[in-house]
Amino acid sequence: MDPLSGAGPRRARGRLGAAAPGARAAAAPWARFSAWLECVCVVTFDLELGQALELVYPSDFRLTDKEKSSICYLSFPDSHSGCLGDTQFSFRIRQCGRQKSPWHAEDWHYNSGAPVSLQREPAHYFGYVYFRQVKDSSVKRGYFQKSLVLVSRLPFVRLFQALLSLIAPEYFDKLAPCLEAVCSEIDQWPAPVPGQTLNLPVMGVVLQLLPFALQVHVPSRVDRPEHSPPKQCSHENLLPAPVVLTSVHELDLFRCFQPVLTHVQTLWELMLLGEPLVVLAPSPAMSSEMVLALISCLQPLKFCCDYRPYFTIHDSEFKEFTTRTQAPPNVVLGVTNPFFIKTLQHWPHILRVGEPKMSGDLPKQVKLKKPSRLKTLDTKPGLYTTYSAHLHRDKALLKRLLKGLQKKRPWDTQTALLRRHLLELTQSFIIPLEHYMASLMPLQKSITPWKTPPQIRPFRQDDFLRSLEHAGPQLTCILKGDWLGLYRRFFKSPHFDGWYRQRHKEMAQKLEALHLEAICEAQNIETWMKDKSEVEVVDLVLKLREKLVQAQGHQLPVKEAALQRAQLHIETVIGSLPKDLQAVLCPP
Repeated sequence: MDPLSGAGPRRARGRLGAAAPGARAAAAPWARFSAWLECVCVVTFDLELGQALELVYPSDFRLTDKEKSSICYLSFPDSHSGCLGDTQFSFRIRQCGRQKSPWHAEDWHYNSGAPVSLQREPAHYFGYVYFRQVKDSSVKRGYFQKSLVLVSRLPFVRLFQALLSLIAPEYFDKLAPCLEAVCSEIDQWPAPVPGQTLNLPVMGVVLQLLPFALQVHVPSRVDRPEHSPPKQCSHENLLPAPVVLTSVHELDLFRCFQPVLTHVQTLWELMLLGEPLVVLAPSPAMSSEMVLALISCLQPLKFCCDYRPYFTIHDSEFKEFTTRTQAPPNVVLGVTNPFFIKTLQHWPHILRVGEPKMSGDLPKQVKLKKPSRLKTLDTKPGLYTTYSAHLHRDKALLKRLLKGLQKKRPWDTQTALLRRHLLELTQSFIIPLEHYMASLMPLQKSITPWKTPPQIRPFRQDDFLRSLEHAGPQLTCILKGDWLGLYRRFFKSPHFDGWYRQRHKEMAQKLEALHLEAICEAQNIETWMKDKSEVEVVDLVLKLREKLVQAQGHQLPVKEAALQRAQLHIETVIGSLPKDLQAVLCPP
């Protein structure tokens, strides 16, 4: 494998119940499949074992025993949910007990262009579940109970739910052969490339129809925040027209937040500050959607805390999250078992939601209540917290949304209004931080070819807070309130640490890139070498080579022409050295 190209063979993967073929081609089987999915699991109910893993596909994908156990328990609704028929929901688990998933070249290429909130998860799996429970007299227990689960490191909830709604009903009727055919089709999909609109064929082989496809736009970090739905792109042999998904990841935010509209800004603040929050819902579908909706409130800011869209008492981390010997961790938990009200009473914020109810022609809103009211398992819906919001509620937005509901405004329009409000709120909060951070970057004129580049100045919280008087969120947001107090609490949260580390890393890479470009554009390298020792010259060669490797690995934003000039500089410098050193630096 060329160490600079990042390209290398992926492991071969076998088909259902079969070993991987002995002869391996340069492009390993299932390499394209793993660009989208890690594996597909089938979980069934066994009278003796309970939930049991019936199938993992591809068959040689290795899950630890703990991961298998987590997938089994999280793929079925809790017994309190009583879900009959078909239901879909999501979960998220840690990778555990073994080396993390290989960090392949396509991961880097995807992550470098994707929004930070949509990058591949390096240490967690997402599980997208389609569960069916129907009466079946041929089964001892009287019910057919089975889940089809897509396991991925991509947070593409809309795409994978749409895919499941197509393949799961067919799979439950036709079983293994259907699943193998669908996975073979996914193995032909192009890799997800940020900024591209892709046609993803599916179910053509299974249904024996003309080719059918989902069409999706893969978000890019340079997209406008409100990217319009993709136009249908031409595809010569694609008939009928593909089904266009307006998003690979966005939920119907208004539908999720209907019962909590009056508290959306309070919930946004809790998410911004990384506060521990439990969402107790009547079903895993409602639980997972509410948690994912809450997480999406911070876009384009990356959610840096842990979150579990659906969590059960059987989870391996149950004790970790429920212990009373330490403060609750920074995690958002989605649960359905009322038992959690008792075990998590010490948590500072609990949101209990029920089945959607109307008050006249408007959704009934949950009330703000003190945690002391949270005593019995039959506790009513409400947001149980002592937290007082720093910002005043946007009453105009609430009024506009409720009026739109009365006038039967389309739901996607309502969602767009709510999402735009949350986006503008997050941007108003982050923009002053971005401006201050940019002021810490050394001036470009201070970067010279043959000196170590200057350091990024430290982030001083007091200096930043003083800057808000003239460059604060009031410039872009009409909301009044204690912005200073909100920033002070934000500085103590995991989200400030995550944001600062990411921005500092990007700025450091930019500095390295500017320094490399300055070296490449230097015309006097021979003059510089005249009074330098051999040690200093060799050190320059090694540092230049290191920077080249970083740049060619797409870790430094440097143009190709600059890289070529750097290579010429290296050759010039090596040519000036004695033959024995040349042999060391350029072995045959």
